[in-house]
Amino acid sequence: MEPHLLRLLLGLLLCGTRVLAGYPIWWGEEPAGPQGGRSLALGQQYTSLGSQPLLCGSIPGLVPKQLRFCRNYIEIMPSVAEGVKLGIQECQHQFRGRRWNCTTIDDSLAIFGPVLDKATRESAFVHAIASAGVAFAVTRSCAEGTSTICGCDSHHKGPPGEGWKWGGCSEDADFGVLVSREFADARENRPDARSAMNKHNNEAGRTTILDHMHLKCKCHGLSGSCEVKTCWWAQPDFRAIGDFLKDKYDSASEMVVEKHRESRGWVETLRAKYALFKPPTERDLVYYENSPNFCEPNPETGSFGTRDRTCNVTSHGIDGCDLLCCGRGHNTRTEKRKEKCHCIFHWCCYVSCQECIRIYDVHTCK
Repeated sequence: MEPHLLRLLLGLLLCGTRVLAGYPIWWGEEPAGPQGGRSLALGQQYTSLGSQPLLCGSIPGLVPKQLRFCRNYIEIMPSVAEGVKLGIQECQHQFRGRRWNCTTIDDSLAIFGPVLDKATRESAFVHAIASAGVAFAVTRSCAEGTSTICGCDSHHKGPPGEGWKWGGCSEDADFGVLVSREFADARENRPDARSAMNKHNNEAGRTTILDHMHLKCKCHGLSGSCEVKTCWWAQPDFRAIGDFLKDKYDSASEMVVEKHRESRGWVETLRAKYALFKPPTERDLVYYENSPNFCEPNPETGSFGTRDRTCNVTSHGIDGCDLLCCGRGHNTRTEKRKEKCHCIFHWCCYVSCQECIRIYDVHTCK
């Protein structure tokens, strides 16, 4: 998913959408391909969609397939945008103590600046977490009943286990993954190495959602005796997805680009750079260009540097003042903060607190 598209999708959250009648939306079954046989069928446009292009057409940068998707599935586009937002927030959480901290730029369509122009580990992570975010948000929206074109999962239940039975609404992660694949991968149709890398990392993010699906149960019975349990398939907290993909970022596989001629012309593919290492699986992140030096500001690479960043003086890790400040040293200042203190619970039922002023040392990179 291109960086400028991420920003524009976030605009959908602000401007809102209208669900128009007459949408040609249905499930379609197609012959099984590399990603399975379930597919979204895109129907023809009807005159009732006359006002529709005013929304989808206002998002520059959409390729024709994405534009068709937006027009036919406008009902789930807010969830797509919410998923992108979720991915960005998780990226900023995971990299909060790193030299590159997933900084976004308010006055640019490319919300990460030039950072994602290169095929680096950072690009790999952003593509994976954004695609996972879209799949996650669409799946959750369907389970909550906010869309009429999807709902609960009835495909993967199987027989109940001992001491429990199926109940509730199982989240249909397959549908969310399908939406993410149809939309995010629509741009990656070029026979070059960057498209191959983006598609691989997009799929790695989505696969993480499927791998982390689990049974969630609720007990029923007198006084919490749990005589009967009802269970359903549920997604994990998105933080678990972020933690997993961050580990994949740290262990990402470096690739090299190979060119070979096919009937359609020259095609670029990726091969693991080091034959002695285990080749990457579909769950691993891949990259083939080195990351820039994020210690100093560089408008060409999109680095903001680490000056004035808060560092942890007691840490020996990357968030510590030695590493985060790139050896430049750090400044220390005292900061007064108002906090609630001496809280008392009153029966029944409220809590009263006093307000205390506490002094903290704050360390920032020189």
